This record gives sequence, structure tokens and C-alpha cells, in this order.
Amino acid sequence: MKKMKLEDFALRITYIVDGSEVVVGEGDANVSVTKLLDNDRLVVTLNAAKKVRLVSARLVQSRALGDNERFFGGGYQSWTLTREYSPRDRQVGLRNLSNLPVVRTFAAAHGDYDFVRYGKGLYHSHGYTYIREGRELEFFGSLDESFAFTVFYLDAKEKVFAIVKDVEGADVEGEVRLFDIVRFDGDYDSVFDRYFKLYPIRPAKREIDRLAGYTSWYNYYQNVTADIVLRDLEGMSVAAGKAANIFQIDDGYEEKVGDWLRVDKAKFPDGMRPMSDAIHAKGYLAGIWVAPFAAEFKAAVVKEHSDWLLRDEKGKLVIGGFAWNGFYVLDHEKAEVREYVKKVFDTAIDEWNYDMFKLDFLYAACIIPRGGKSRGRLMHEAMTFLRECVRDKLLLGCGVPMTSSFGFVDACRTGCDAELSFADKFYVKCTNNEIISTKHSIIDTVFRRHLNGRIFLSDPDVFFLRDDGMKRTDYTQSQKELLAKVNKMCGSVLFVSDNAGDYDAKRRAMLLDAFAPLDGRITEAEMDGSKIHIGFCEKGVEKSFDFDLSTGDYTVRALK
Repeated sequence: MKKMKLEDFALRITYIVDGSEVVVGEGDANVSVTKLLDNDRLVVTLNAAKKVRLVSARLVQSRALGDNERFFGGGYQSWTLTREYSPRDRQVGLRNLSNLPVVRTFAAAHGDYDFVRYGKGLYHSHGYTYIREGRELEFFGSLDESFAFTVFYLDAKEKVFAIVKDVEGADVEGEVRLFDIVRFDGDYDSVFDRYFKLYPIRPAKREIDRLAGYTSWYNYYQNVTADIVLRDLEGMSVAAGKAANIFQIDDGYEEKVGDWLRVDKAKFPDGMRPMSDAIHAKGYLAGIWVAPFAAEFKAAVVKEHSDWLLRDEKGKLVIGGFAWNGFYVLDHEKAEVREYVKKVFDTAIDEWNYDMFKLDFLYAACIIPRGGKSRGRLMHEAMTFLRECVRDKLLLGCGVPMTSSFGFVDACRTGCDAELSFADKFYVKCTNNEIISTKHSIIDTVFRRHLNGRIFLSDPDVFFLRDDGMKRTDYTQSQKELLAKVNKMCGSVLFVSDNAGDYDAKRRAMLLDAFAPLDGRITEAEMDGSKIHIGFCEKGVEKSFDFDLSTGDYTVRALK
């Protein structure tokens, strides 16, 4: 396995000043660059004597991808497909229908398609990456994403490894830390232990090391009501008792997405406080869902405060994505928007009395760079703001650029939404890397397992034990067990959306088993086509967990 050295990276920076593009070099009167190399860490600082607009910033050196090596491709945000790639695999971007002009507007909003390169033999990873051969890893990670996102590329055809800053739209005047990169060799656990031990932003210490319970979304979607909440709360209490500790109300309590303080009186006639009171009476934390920067097209906030909406350079309203048949983005750069969002949280904390906030579609905060700020800086500032709004309550991030969540969230989704069926829908092959898919969710959960317990509690999304309900599921018994086992092994946020009061004895036993922590640890994971192998140690016994995503069949066996 060929190893790279930090001192061997070539630094290339270009910028625009007074209308001309300039490559940083010796004797530059406008910009000076300082490189500080300290063993496993490289810091690059840029100082601009006058305001300049950055065009590109990258560190480059030669590196091939061997036949037996794997490149970790960390997805842009919570839902983005994340896995290891061999030289025989392709990391794909938008496909088929998503490349049509109108569809692309919606599909591209979810991901990195406007600022990251895709192509045959070209692999990339956000924030950190590794190249693995067997159990040996060569790890690279950024320790500072506050100025701009860091993207790691490996071009297998050109045999080039590059560390690139997404500096689009970024102005600099004075000093900024442009790169802060660490490089480690070691096994899987050791490199991630070292990385997150060094990470400068740390989440607040919590007594809670596991969240297990209920979320309303995957049975009712926006059709949730007070009666449903109370019924399913009773069902969870009967089926799980103290094995559960949280009960979360998802989308649907508000009149329209974006109108968070306009509770739908037809569904929740007495408002949201009686719901949290009932949840607390069962001994559970009360959670609630908010998408703070999203506003569906017909929301009152769109009609009454169109000046709050994000617009591009041409003055056109920015689309945030597919959900709710499309939605606009509230621009958190505007003081009025921040005041509104803060009021939402003040109300939900002080009047509604909720303990945990699932904050969704957070990538919307940085869809386009603006105001002299890069996407990464906008996202960092948005997360700083949201953490202040939530105060000391639990924050579960979702749809958030992954490294922007580090240090700000207590828990975070680590994969796309699970589907009501185990089999993929037709649109999985013709849209983007954030699309709903249980199979993709499982892959994400396995290959982001290193985040769990190190920087936050990982939320692999729900597992399903029901067959019927308002929204029927289409899973075999083996597929249900597989999803529950993967979530338990790799995550610490374990949710169902079922009315557990309808469970028979077998399902109650499955629920309690899934909610119980794994007594052991994962030692390895390999993916070959649709087949995944996980090696793990449980109660001192080495075991093998093997499954096929094409069928959902699995085996668990003890190793001699």
C-alpha cells in the first residue's frame, strides 16, 4: 500500500482581484500563504492585504488506487449515498430523468452536483476519507470546515489525489485558515479515535447515550393527529416500557411546512403542549420535527414574507428540493428570518415544553454561496445559530452536510430515508444519491458506523415490524430482522413508526431486542456487489453477519 506524505502535496491557489485572475506565487503583493507542517497535521493560512475573491484552492499529489484498495466516499449530507469504492465501482451523480432541466432544479438541490465533479474513475469524499487495503487504512481528514467545505478526490485514471476547498463565492480580506488537514495510518477504529479526539468542536456531554422509541412519520406522514399520537404513545408504553426513552412527533402538526407556529387545529385542537405533557407522563422525552429553513410553496410565510425567501443572483427564487411538491428556502442571512426561527424554538421550548428537536432539510441553508461566503461558511454559521436556538435541548440533525453537524448536534441521521418496501422503487435508478431507499440506507449505516458514539449518536432511520397500518409495509420477516439488526449494530437512535400496541409477543420481543445496546463491537465490513459482510464480536464471541441486499436474506454465525 503506497503511502502519501503531507509534505509532498503541491499547493495551488487562484483568486480574482481588480477583475483579474491571479495564481498565488512568490512575491504576491495581495496574498501571502503560510504552510505549517507538524508531523501528522498540515495547516495552510492565507492572508489577503485587500479583498480578493477566491477561485480555487487545492493540495495535490500523485496516487493510484490499487486493485485491492478501497476508497471511502463520504456523502455530502445525511441522505447522500456513502460507501467504499473499488477500482471496478463507479461513483455516480445525477442520472436519467434528473438531468432534464426542470427535474434537475429539484434533484440537484439535495446534493453536491453543482460544485463537485463526477466521472468514470473519479471518486470523492466530503470532510474526510480513507484508502483501505485489508485492515490497514491511510486516513485524511479536515479539522476545520468553518470557512469552506473540504472535498477529497481520487482520480484513478489520472492517478491523482487532491484535497479541494469549495471556495466558490468566498471573499477574503485579512487572515483565514484555508486548510487544516490530518493524516493517520492505522486500523479502522484507531484512525477514527484519533481524528475525533482532535476535532476542535465537541458536542455537549450528555447522560443519554442511546435514544430508543417512536417517530410518527413512516406510518402517517402528514396525516398524524392528536388521537394517533396518544394511541401510539400508549402502545409504545405497553410494548416497550422503560426500554424506550423518546417519543417524537414528526411533520404534519403544522398547517404548512414553514408555518411552525400555526398548529393545525383540525389535527391538534388543543395545540402541542398537551402532547408533550402526555409523553412526559409516560416517562419519555418529547421530540418534535422542524425544517427551519424550508417553506412549501403555499405556506403563509411565503405569501406574507416573500422578502424572506432566498433568491439567486438573477433574483429568481431558489428551490430547496422535491418534498411537499417543492419548497422555497428561508434565507437565514436575513435578520427577520433569524428572529422568526428563534421565536419558533422559544415557543416550542418555553410554551410547548419539548426536549428534542429533529431539524431537517438543513442543507437548504447553503444551497448557493452568497454575500462573499462559501457554502461551508454559510452552513457553519447556520448550525451555530440553530445550536443557540435549541439551547440545552437535544438536537437531532437530518439532511445536514455531514461535517457541518460535527460538534453541534447530539444525534444525526447517517443515511437516506428508509422506504416502506424493502425493494427499491423505480425512481432510485433515475434520480439522485439522496433518494429514499432502504437498501441505500443500510449501506450508509454500515459505512458511516464510525461516527456513532464518537461525534454524535448515529440515527440510521427507522426499522419496521408491522405489516399493516395507515401505510402498509412490504418486507419479508428476514428483511425486517435484517434492517433492525443493522440499525442496532451501527446506530444509537432506534425508532419505529408502528403502533406497537398492535404487536404480538414475537414483535414485542423483536422490539426489545432492537432497543437493547449491542454487547460488543464491529471489527470489519466488506461490500461486494449486493453482498455485505460484517465481522463483529458479541459477548466475547467472534461472529460473522452476512447478507444480500438483493433479497434481504442474512446469516449470523459464530466463528471457531
